[in-house]
Amino acid sequence: MAMTTHCDIASAEEQIFSGRVQSLTATGTLGDMGIYPGHAPLLTALIPGPVRIITQNGEEEIFYVSGGFLEVQPGTVNILADTAVRADDVDEANAIEAMEEAKEVILNQGAEMEYAQAASQLAHAAAQIRTLQQLRKKLGG
Repeated sequence: MAMTTHCDIASAEEQIFSGRVQSLTATGTLGDMGIYPGHAPLLTALIPGPVRIITQNGEEEIFYVSGGFLEVQPGTVNILADTAVRADDVDEANAIEAMEEAKEVILNQGAEMEYAQAASQLAHAAAQIRTLQQLRKKLGG
């Protein structure tokens, strides 16, 4: 039987996953990281993007987080995100539309605040699309 650790993934609104996992992959501010049972204690910020877990049963699940924090303690991994949803609940059409709107604002070189908001919106939309691409890869098409 594979070694596991307990994992909780929660947003400000709700807990979306709680269970035992064999591994977890997420993107922190310094890049992608893999967490396995016995990992050293860690606290790091997450950037928008996919979180991939392999459950106790060997099944893969993918989530989208809009940023937040990942904490590793002996026997447990916690992700507290601003927004966290299962990858198959991400609306691709909305993400593509948000990405296009953000690109348009950036190209029009609006006010500084508009540019910053558009850049943030573009990053979030791109992360949502990256999450959907991982989900499609998992499903084989």
